[in-house]
Amino acid sequence: MELEDLKQQWKQADKISNHKNQNIMGIIQQKSHGPVAALKKSFKKQMIAMTVVPIAIISTNLQHIDKTLTSALFWFYILFCIGVILFARLNYTVVKKMEGMDGMVKSNLEQQIFTLETRLRQNIIGIRVALLFFIALTEILPYFQNFRMLNTWHSLSPFIRFGAYAGLFLFQYFVSRSVSHRKFGKHIAYLKELVKQMD
Repeated sequence: MELEDLKQQWKQADKISNHKNQNIMGIIQQKSHGPVAALKKSFKKQMIAMTVVPIAIISTNLQHIDKTLTSALFWFYILFCIGVILFARLNYTVVKKMEGMDGMVKSNLEQQIFTLETRLRQNIIGIRVALLFFIALTEILPYFQNFRMLNTWHSLSPFIRFGAYAGLFLFQYFVSRSVSHRKFGKHIAYLKELVKQMD
């Protein structure tokens, strides 16, 4: 009799656990306001922005298109945009998979959240490295290419230039962390918290 009671209790507990997990998956995969939907939207916006900006740069410099297309800074920015788009696409694919799978177990979700967290950190580091490279190009290019804007910038005192670089780097350091958390980090943290509640 006790064995039958234990079996019944186990079945009941299993049903409750499954129902709880289904509710959590429902929150995670909610199409309009869930954390997965918010991440998808953010990654999609990132891809669109990184596609539109280079087109806007070209369209505003049509009169001097030859100089634009021979500018190392321009092509570096194009490569940067392509890198961001590819990174966002990879993350979008991970999030899309989370949205579309009904039978995902807790370990799968934890692995995918870990992947998103790792890529988010890599993205922040990558942006800082790109900024340092951009600063280096700004300093080196005037010795090889003749651009009025860069020549004007180089006519300023090195103290002013490097002070501006330091200010830009500090600004980017704090702003990128804040923006990254608002667009991606808080949704990933919410996902993590929901998954912790699963059995």
